[in-house]
Amino acid sequence: MAVSMSKAVQQSQAVFQPPMPQSLFAAGEGAGPVPAANGLFQGLRTLLMLLLAVVLSVSLVACEGQSKAAASISPDNIAAIERQAVGFLAARDRLPELAALVNDRNWVFTRNLIHGPMQEVSREMLYINRLLLPADQPEAEARANKLKTALAQLDEAARLQDGEALRKTYIKVASGFGLYAQVLPEQVKVDLKQV
Repeated sequence: MAVSMSKAVQQSQAVFQPPMPQSLFAAGEGAGPVPAANGLFQGLRTLLMLLLAVVLSVSLVACEGQSKAAASISPDNIAAIERQAVGFLAARDRLPELAALVNDRNWVFTRNLIHGPMQEVSREMLYINRLLLPADQPEAEARANKLKTALAQLDEAARLQDGEALRKTYIKVASGFGLYAQVLPEQVKVDLKQV
């Protein structure tokens, strides 16, 4: 009896197979509701991707506009930089006079020129540096520090009456003025006829 039961179960399993809906496997016309849902899903996915692309494009354009606006110096700051640059350039224009004093080893007048007309250079560079774009400030400060150091070394060489050190340090000072003048904004250079 046990053998006949198991045969009956095997036969019933072999005979009974639930029907598989054609719509799950067939595609095309008359395939049923699944392809229509699949097509709807594809349409929604395409629409979502298009919407994402538009949002990203708008946000990138918005970010680009902010960086362009931030990358310029205001007219008021340009005017303030120009006022300070006039004093800086006036000191730079006295370099030939300083060179003559260095060549003559005129210790007293070399120090007088450094402590007199060139004394304000440090303050002028400090004000200019504060008004530059944030990206330009580190380089401007580094160049300003090199020039201030060179001026201090020139003063020390004159105080010690060391002619060789005076000559070498003068070259650093002249180079420092030239390098710092390069960090001035183009508009300032044009307005002050330095181009």
